[in-house]
Amino acid sequence: MGVPELPEVESLAGFLRERAVGRAVVRADITAISALKTYDPPISALVGLLIDDVRRHGKFLDIEAQGVHLVIHLARAGWLRWREQQSTTPVRPGKGPIACRVVLDDESGFDLTEAGTQKKLAVYVVRDVAEVPGIARLGPDPFTLSAEDFGAILHEAGRVQLKGVLRNQSVIAGIGNAYSDEILHVARMSPFKPASNLSDDELHVLYTAMQETLRDAVDRSKGLAAQDLKSEKKSGLRVHGRKGEKCPVCGDVVREVSFADSSLQYCATCQTGGKPLADRRLSKLLK
Repeated sequence: MGVPELPEVESLAGFLRERAVGRAVVRADITAISALKTYDPPISALVGLLIDDVRRHGKFLDIEAQGVHLVIHLARAGWLRWREQQSTTPVRPGKGPIACRVVLDDESGFDLTEAGTQKKLAVYVVRDVAEVPGIARLGPDPFTLSAEDFGAILHEAGRVQLKGVLRNQSVIAGIGNAYSDEILHVARMSPFKPASNLSDDELHVLYTAMQETLRDAVDRSKGLAAQDLKSEKKSGLRVHGRKGEKCPVCGDVVREVSFADSSLQYCATCQTGGKPLADRRLSKLLK
Protein backbone atom coordinates (compact mmCIF):
# COMPACT_ATOMS: atom_id res chain seq x y z
CA MET A 1 0.00 0.00 0.00
CA GLY A 2 2.82 2.43 -0.84
CA VAL A 3 5.01 4.36 1.57
CA PRO A 4 4.10 4.03 5.26
CA GLU A 5 2.62 7.41 6.21
CA LEU A 6 2.10 9.31 9.45
CA PRO A 7 -0.34 6.84 11.12
CA GLU A 8 1.77 3.73 10.41
CA VAL A 9 5.08 5.38 11.38
CA GLU A 10 3.46 6.82 14.54
CA SER A 11 2.29 3.32 15.44
CA LEU A 12 5.69 1.78 14.70
CA ALA A 13 7.30 4.40 16.96
CA GLY A 14 4.86 3.51 19.77
CA PHE A 15 5.44 -0.22 19.19
CA LEU A 16 9.22 0.23 19.46
CA ARG A 17 8.97 2.59 22.46
CA GLU A 18 7.22 -0.15 24.43
CA ARG A 19 9.76 -2.82 23.51
CA ALA A 20 13.12 -1.16 22.90
CA VAL A 21 13.45 1.82 25.27
CA GLY A 22 15.85 0.98 28.11
CA ARG A 23 17.46 -1.85 26.15
CA ALA A 24 21.05 -1.75 24.93
CA VAL A 25 22.07 -2.37 21.33
CA VAL A 26 24.40 -5.39 21.11
CA ARG A 27 24.58 -5.66 17.30
CA ALA A 28 23.78 -3.28 14.43
CA ASP A 29 24.66 -4.52 10.95
CA ILE A 30 23.99 -3.03 7.53
CA THR A 31 23.63 -5.69 4.85
CA ALA A 32 22.45 -3.50 1.95
CA ILE A 33 25.21 -0.92 1.56
CA SER A 34 22.94 1.26 -0.60
CA ALA A 35 20.56 1.72 2.36
CA LEU A 36 23.11 3.49 4.61
CA LYS A 37 23.25 7.19 3.68
CA THR A 38 25.80 8.36 6.29
CA TYR A 39 29.29 7.24 7.33
CA ASP A 40 30.14 9.26 10.47
CA PRO A 41 29.32 8.09 13.06
CA PRO A 42 29.44 4.49 11.76
CA ILE A 43 26.49 2.22 12.54
CA SER A 44 28.77 0.34 14.98
CA ALA A 45 28.65 3.48 17.18
CA LEU A 46 25.21 2.29 18.34
CA VAL A 47 26.63 -0.88 19.93
CA GLY A 48 26.61 -0.69 23.74
CA LEU A 49 24.27 2.32 23.87
CA LEU A 50 20.91 2.34 25.67
CA ILE A 51 17.86 3.30 23.64
CA ASP A 52 16.31 6.40 25.23
CA ASP A 53 13.37 7.15 22.95
CA VAL A 54 11.67 6.43 19.63
CA ARG A 55 10.02 9.30 17.76
CA ARG A 56 8.44 10.14 14.44
CA HIS A 57 9.37 13.05 12.16
CA GLY A 58 6.93 13.09 9.22
CA LYS A 59 7.41 9.63 7.68
CA PHE A 60 10.83 9.14 9.34
CA LEU A 61 11.36 6.86 12.33
CA ASP A 62 13.98 8.08 14.84
CA ILE A 63 15.51 5.65 17.36
CA GLU A 64 17.67 7.63 19.80
CA ALA A 65 20.39 5.92 21.84
CA GLN A 66 22.33 8.24 24.16
CA GLY A 67 22.70 11.05 21.64
CA VAL A 68 23.12 8.86 18.56
CA HIS A 69 20.09 8.61 16.26
CA LEU A 70 19.26 5.67 13.98
CA VAL A 71 16.87 7.32 11.51
CA ILE A 72 14.86 5.17 9.11
CA HIS A 73 12.79 6.02 6.04
CA LEU A 74 10.98 2.88 4.90
CA ALA A 75 10.12 4.17 1.40
CA ARG A 76 7.61 2.30 -0.76
CA ALA A 77 8.71 -1.30 -0.23
CA GLY A 78 10.52 -1.22 3.11
CA TRP A 79 9.30 -2.56 6.43
CA LEU A 80 10.41 -3.19 10.00
CA ARG A 81 10.11 -6.79 11.20
CA TRP A 82 10.28 -7.21 14.96
CA ARG A 83 11.37 -10.45 16.60
CA GLU A 84 11.16 -11.30 20.30
CA GLN A 85 14.00 -13.76 19.62
CA GLN A 86 16.24 -12.07 17.05
CA SER A 87 18.79 -14.11 15.13
CA THR A 88 22.35 -13.18 16.06
CA THR A 89 23.77 -14.74 12.89
CA PRO A 90 25.42 -12.09 10.72
CA VAL A 91 23.41 -11.58 7.54
CA ARG A 92 25.33 -12.00 4.30
CA PRO A 93 25.41 -8.73 2.34
CA GLY A 94 23.43 -8.76 -0.88
CA LYS A 95 21.42 -11.86 0.01
CA GLY A 96 17.66 -11.62 0.44
CA PRO A 97 15.48 -8.67 1.47
CA ILE A 98 17.22 -7.75 4.77
CA ALA A 99 18.92 -4.32 4.64
CA CYS A 100 19.75 -3.89 8.33
CA ARG A 101 19.65 -6.03 11.49
CA VAL A 102 19.57 -4.74 15.07
CA VAL A 103 19.88 -7.00 18.12
CA LEU A 104 19.12 -5.83 21.66
CA ASP A 105 20.43 -7.06 25.01
CA ASP A 106 17.36 -9.22 25.76
CA GLU A 107 17.84 -11.05 22.41
CA SER A 108 14.92 -9.22 20.81
CA GLY A 109 15.45 -6.91 17.84
CA PHE A 110 14.38 -6.09 14.33
CA ASP A 111 15.26 -6.40 10.67
CA LEU A 112 14.69 -3.67 8.12
CA THR A 113 13.60 -5.37 4.92
CA GLU A 114 12.89 -4.17 1.40
CA ALA A 115 11.09 -6.04 -1.34
CA GLY A 116 11.53 -5.54 -5.08
CA THR A 117 14.35 -4.17 -7.18
CA GLN A 118 13.90 -0.43 -6.52
CA LYS A 119 16.05 0.11 -3.45
CA LYS A 120 14.80 3.28 -1.75
CA LEU A 121 14.88 2.31 1.94
CA ALA A 122 17.20 4.75 3.74
CA VAL A 123 19.10 4.47 7.04
CA TYR A 124 20.98 7.36 8.65
CA VAL A 125 23.20 7.35 11.76
CA VAL A 126 23.54 10.94 13.01
CA ARG A 127 24.09 12.94 16.19
CA ASP A 128 21.49 15.54 15.17
CA VAL A 129 18.36 14.59 13.21
CA ALA A 130 18.61 17.89 11.29
CA GLU A 131 21.59 16.30 9.49
CA VAL A 132 19.07 14.11 7.63
CA PRO A 133 18.13 16.19 4.54
CA GLY A 134 14.57 14.86 4.41
CA ILE A 135 13.95 15.84 8.05
CA ALA A 136 15.60 19.25 7.65
CA ARG A 137 13.15 20.01 4.81
CA LEU A 138 9.99 18.90 6.64
CA GLY A 139 7.06 21.25 7.08
CA PRO A 140 5.01 21.29 10.30
CA ASP A 141 3.36 18.12 11.60
CA PRO A 142 -0.43 18.03 11.02
CA PHE A 143 -1.05 17.42 14.73
CA THR A 144 0.77 20.65 15.65
CA LEU A 145 -1.05 22.82 13.08
CA SER A 146 -3.80 25.19 14.15
CA ALA A 147 -6.69 25.84 11.77
CA GLU A 148 -5.31 29.36 11.22
CA ASP A 149 -1.84 28.06 10.30
CA PHE A 150 -3.40 25.50 7.96
CA GLY A 151 -5.40 28.27 6.26
CA ALA A 152 -2.24 30.35 5.83
CA ILE A 153 -0.43 27.37 4.24
CA LEU A 154 -3.24 26.84 1.70
CA HIS A 155 -3.46 30.56 0.93
CA GLU A 156 0.29 30.68 0.33
CA ALA A 157 0.11 27.64 -1.98
CA GLY A 158 -1.98 29.67 -4.41
CA ARG A 159 -3.27 27.73 -7.41
CA VAL A 160 -1.52 24.47 -6.48
CA GLN A 161 -4.01 21.58 -6.33
CA LEU A 162 -5.12 20.43 -2.87
CA LYS A 163 -3.80 16.90 -3.43
CA GLY A 164 -0.32 18.27 -4.16
CA VAL A 165 -0.30 20.58 -1.13
CA LEU A 166 -1.41 17.86 1.31
CA ARG A 167 1.29 15.40 0.23
CA ASN A 168 4.18 17.88 -0.11
CA GLN A 169 6.46 16.98 2.82
CA SER A 170 8.06 20.43 2.84
CA VAL A 171 4.61 22.00 3.38
CA ILE A 172 2.96 19.50 5.78
CA ALA A 173 4.89 16.50 7.12
CA GLY A 174 3.66 12.91 7.09
CA ILE A 175 0.73 12.78 4.64
CA GLY A 176 1.30 10.79 1.45
CA ASN A 177 -0.69 9.49 -1.49
CA ALA A 178 -3.08 7.30 0.51
CA TYR A 179 -4.13 9.64 3.29
CA SER A 180 -4.40 12.68 1.01
CA ASP A 181 -7.00 10.70 -1.00
CA GLU A 182 -8.79 9.76 2.23
CA ILE A 183 -8.79 13.30 3.66
CA LEU A 184 -10.18 14.78 0.44
CA HIS A 185 -12.90 12.11 0.28
CA VAL A 186 -13.95 12.83 3.88
CA ALA A 187 -13.95 16.58 3.09
CA ARG A 188 -15.89 15.93 -0.16
CA MET A 189 -13.43 17.98 -2.21
CA SER A 190 -11.82 17.47 -5.60
CA PRO A 191 -8.11 16.61 -5.47
CA PHE A 192 -7.61 19.15 -8.27
CA LYS A 193 -9.27 22.09 -6.45
CA PRO A 194 -6.81 25.02 -6.15
CA ALA A 195 -5.62 25.41 -2.55
CA SER A 196 -6.33 29.14 -2.29
CA ASN A 197 -9.91 28.78 -3.62
CA LEU A 198 -11.41 27.60 -0.33
CA SER A 199 -14.00 29.57 1.61
CA ASP A 200 -13.65 29.84 5.39
CA ASP A 201 -16.24 27.06 5.79
CA GLU A 202 -14.39 24.80 3.34
CA LEU A 203 -11.11 25.47 5.15
CA HIS A 204 -12.71 24.36 8.42
CA VAL A 205 -14.13 21.22 6.76
CA LEU A 206 -10.76 20.25 5.24
CA TYR A 207 -8.82 20.96 8.45
CA THR A 208 -11.27 18.84 10.47
CA ALA A 209 -11.13 16.04 7.87
CA MET A 210 -7.31 16.02 8.04
CA GLN A 211 -7.20 15.86 11.84
CA GLU A 212 -9.95 13.25 12.21
CA THR A 213 -8.76 10.99 9.36
CA LEU A 214 -5.19 10.86 10.68
CA ARG A 215 -6.21 10.47 14.33
CA ASP A 216 -8.69 7.69 13.48
CA ALA A 217 -5.96 5.83 11.58
CA VAL A 218 -3.48 6.24 14.46
CA ASP A 219 -6.11 5.02 16.95
CA ARG A 220 -6.93 1.96 14.81
CA SER A 221 -3.24 1.05 14.66
CA LYS A 222 -2.49 1.49 18.38
CA GLY A 223 -1.22 -1.64 20.06
CA LEU A 224 -0.96 -3.61 16.82
CA ALA A 225 2.12 -5.70 16.14
CA ALA A 226 4.42 -4.21 13.49
CA GLN A 227 3.53 -6.94 10.98
CA ASP A 228 -0.20 -6.12 11.19
CA LEU A 229 0.04 -2.39 10.44
CA LYS A 230 0.01 -2.67 6.65
CA SER A 231 -3.14 -4.80 6.52
CA GLU A 232 -4.81 -2.47 9.05
CA LYS A 233 -3.98 0.52 6.86
CA LYS A 234 -5.47 -1.16 3.80
CA SER A 235 -8.65 -2.28 5.57
CA GLY A 236 -9.27 1.23 6.93
CA LEU A 237 -9.05 3.07 3.60
CA ARG A 238 -12.31 4.24 2.03
CA VAL A 239 -11.25 5.16 -1.54
CA HIS A 240 -7.47 4.87 -1.87
CA GLY A 241 -6.50 1.66 -3.65
CA ARG A 242 -10.20 0.81 -4.19
CA LYS A 243 -10.68 1.62 -7.88
CA GLY A 244 -13.85 -0.05 -9.19
CA GLU A 245 -15.29 -0.71 -5.72
CA LYS A 246 -18.32 1.05 -4.27
CA CYS A 247 -17.89 4.32 -2.38
CA PRO A 248 -18.85 3.54 1.25
CA VAL A 249 -20.71 6.87 1.50
CA CYS A 250 -22.86 7.05 -1.65
CA GLY A 251 -22.41 3.73 -3.47
CA ASP A 252 -20.97 5.28 -6.67
CA VAL A 253 -17.95 3.55 -8.19
CA VAL A 254 -14.51 4.67 -6.97
CA ARG A 255 -12.57 6.15 -9.90
CA GLU A 256 -8.88 6.65 -10.58
CA VAL A 257 -6.57 9.20 -12.19
CA SER A 258 -3.20 7.77 -13.22
CA PHE A 259 0.10 9.61 -13.35
CA ALA A 260 3.56 8.44 -14.44
CA ASP A 261 4.53 6.94 -11.09
CA SER A 262 1.37 7.00 -8.97
CA SER A 263 -2.41 7.23 -9.07
CA LEU A 264 -5.17 8.81 -7.02
CA GLN A 265 -8.63 7.48 -6.25
CA TYR A 266 -11.79 9.50 -5.61
CA CYS A 267 -15.58 9.39 -5.74
CA ALA A 268 -17.11 11.64 -8.40
CA THR A 269 -20.49 11.86 -6.62
CA CYS A 270 -18.94 12.85 -3.26
CA GLN A 271 -16.09 15.01 -4.51
CA THR A 272 -16.54 16.45 -8.01
CA GLY A 273 -20.25 17.07 -8.43
CA GLY A 274 -20.64 13.80 -10.32
CA LYS A 275 -18.12 14.73 -13.04
CA PRO A 276 -15.31 12.22 -13.66
CA LEU A 277 -11.84 13.81 -13.65
CA ALA A 278 -9.77 13.51 -16.81
CA ASP A 279 -7.26 10.67 -16.56
CA ARG A 280 -4.02 12.43 -17.47
CA ARG A 281 -2.26 9.33 -18.74
CA LEU A 282 -5.19 8.32 -20.92
CA SER A 283 -5.64 11.81 -22.39
CA LYS A 284 -1.98 11.87 -23.45
CA LEU A 285 -2.48 8.61 -25.34
CA LEU A 286 -5.53 9.97 -27.14
CA LYS A 287 -3.78 13.08 -28.48
